[in-house]
Amino acid sequence: MDNFYMITNMLKDGDLKITKEIMGYIERNNRKCILSEKDEEGHIIPGTVPKGMECALVLGGDGTLIRAARELEGHNIPLLGINLGTLGYLTEVELRDYQKALDRLFTTVPDIEQRMMMHGTVEGLIDDVAMNDIVVTREGSLRVVHFNVYVNGEMLNSYLADGVIISTPTGTTGYNLSAGGPIVEPTASMFVITPICSHALNTSSIVLSAEDTIEVEICEGRYGRTEHASVTFDGASTIPLVTGDKILIRKARETTKLIKLSKESFMKTMRKKMKGN
Repeated sequence: MDNFYMITNMLKDGDLKITKEIMGYIERNNRKCILSEKDEEGHIIPGTVPKGMECALVLGGDGTLIRAARELEGHNIPLLGINLGTLGYLTEVELRDYQKALDRLFTTVPDIEQRMMMHGTVEGLIDDVAMNDIVVTREGSLRVVHFNVYVNGEMLNSYLADGVIISTPTGTTGYNLSAGGPIVEPTASMFVITPICSHALNTSSIVLSAEDTIEVEICEGRYGRTEHASVTFDGASTIPLVTGDKILIRKARETTKLIKLSKESFMKTMRKKMKGN
């Protein structure tokens, strides 16, 4: 690889010291590296991603990589995470090893993992993608909200709960796991639906085909009360919802492409992360 695109979490490298060190190493090896242009909120400015980039180096943690995956949708650039965070399931390289990782990219063709993404729509409000999860939750007060979940137009279940998580395999190690959901091998292709603090006994997670279409409807509250909720895409875009709103979720046409340099299995990585080292 000869052309690199650098995406930095400015909260973790505010003075760009680490970023410039890595860019300098790339340029001393007669390769090209371009730093992403961002707006005041830290988002990549649309239309500024150069053509011909062979690898996006994402400097930060899992959250930075997930944001980069969403903002680079449609550019077909594989991502490599360089970890400045703590426990990273997605960031492939620790900072101390960045030179070794780049040397491999300079001389060999790396393996690429394809990770499923989701596409979510609320008519008239949002049309977006998520790499990890789409989460529908109550808004404001402590009372639970009534949600109906449909699959391919047929009622699956009705929940009185704090919310519901629709997760990709990649996202199962995030909020889904905290809510008691299962961990899924990340290169699989499926949906996992997990209720959040449901007021019922049998509320296990449900695993669905990636070819299914999921719809989450905000229902009326008690005595016909209008309920207020919100939908969040990867913990970023948050949209307020009310009774009658529906979130339509499908598998996205594109995947996130992650560069894999380590031969370590997902099972071994999971064991290490679960132990906190």
